[in-house]
Amino acid sequence: MTRPFDILRFICKLLSYIAGTALTVMMFLTVADVFLRAGGYPFVGTYEIVSLLLAVVIGFGIPQVSLDKGHVFMEFLLERFSQRGRNIMNTFTRLLCILLFACIGYNLILVGASYQASGEVTATIKLPFYPVAYGVAFCCLIECFVFIYDIVIIWRGQYE
Repeated sequence: MTRPFDILRFICKLLSYIAGTALTVMMFLTVADVFLRAGGYPFVGTYEIVSLLLAVVIGFGIPQVSLDKGHVFMEFLLERFSQRGRNIMNTFTRLLCILLFACIGYNLILVGASYQASGEVTATIKLPFYPVAYGVAFCCLIECFVFIYDIVIIWRGQYE
């Protein structure tokens, strides 16, 4: 049973490296654009590239953050419950999150298909939108598996 979870951890780590790389590229691109603008030679398409990379940073970073439990939790309410009550509440919230991310991922697939069919691209440098939409949709699917992993850990007594 640990083999699928090891694969999930590997995929989440890989996605977080992609997010980190995108963040680094955003940083260098923004700094380069500032210096080039000061010299009178602005980098064309900076806004578009940074906007697309921001979607990559957020979407690709979410699964690893969830796996590391890096999100904000409201523990003061859960502390009042018994262990079984905490397990039920944690499971319930994970099920809601699975539903939410499944809906987001499904809609992003529809949006990506729409962008791909229409050939929609950015205004200045003509980068297509659909690969980013599909990539973030994939990350939403992985996020659903992270929540399933959380539920398994909760009921094994290994959570927290």
